[in-house]
Amino acid sequence: MTTKPPKTGLAGSYSHLTELPTPPKRPDAMKQRRHIAKADQILRSHHRNRPDVLVSGEGYLCYEAREARRSPRPDCIVSFGLSIPPEVIEDVANGYVISEIGKPPEFVLEVASESTGERDYTVKREIYASFSVKEYWRFDYTGGRFHDAPLAGDRLVGGRYEPIPVEEGADGIIRGYSAELELELHWNSGQLRFWNPATGEYLPDLIEALAALDLADLERDAAITQRDVAIAQRDAALARIQELEAELGRLQPED
Repeated sequence: MTTKPPKTGLAGSYSHLTELPTPPKRPDAMKQRRHIAKADQILRSHHRNRPDVLVSGEGYLCYEAREARRSPRPDCIVSFGLSIPPEVIEDVANGYVISEIGKPPEFVLEVASESTGERDYTVKREIYASFSVKEYWRFDYTGGRFHDAPLAGDRLVGGRYEPIPVEEGADGIIRGYSAELELELHWNSGQLRFWNPATGEYLPDLIEALAALDLADLERDAAITQRDVAIAQRDAALARIQELEAELGRLQPED
């Protein structure tokens, strides 16, 4: 039997963390992937200045490390007020062991898939409640074909989950408020969006940010071209004035 070398550096300061196994891939993971990656990227960016906040997912979430292979692997988790650096939890623990980290995550999100959809709103709902996860949200990009609803959330009250109010507006957007994230989750044309009530705007994703940057570059280039054209027109006008003044001087009668 081989033994692992002792952890060094930052990892050595948290040697009590168990390195969990990497979960196997789901058969239909590709259909979920873009929605999971988008949620992860948006929430990581939103909390990028908070060193005590972990945004992660797709690793095992368990109470004890020995329970990992029998435990769920949520698509996205958010945990606030951590005493362990988030990068250590991701790089060293390779998952989230509640007893070792000292607290459960406040927010868990599952994205629907055909293979796990029913389990998300039945078995996993009970598991996350038993872990004391304050909020558990479910998003179904198909509009409810795999889950029991396009968008649903639960909040822990007295050790049990109670549904979070979710409404559909006249615009077809389905909305629910996450008190833990202080954001609204929106089901918008099959996309999961995060609305910030404080700013009255959606949290931007990377693709939107790049598109906005491209547009800003185009507008800057157009403004520079406009400026250059105006300068050229001014210079041409000044040159023409000088020509006319010179011609007028030649036409003046001599005394």
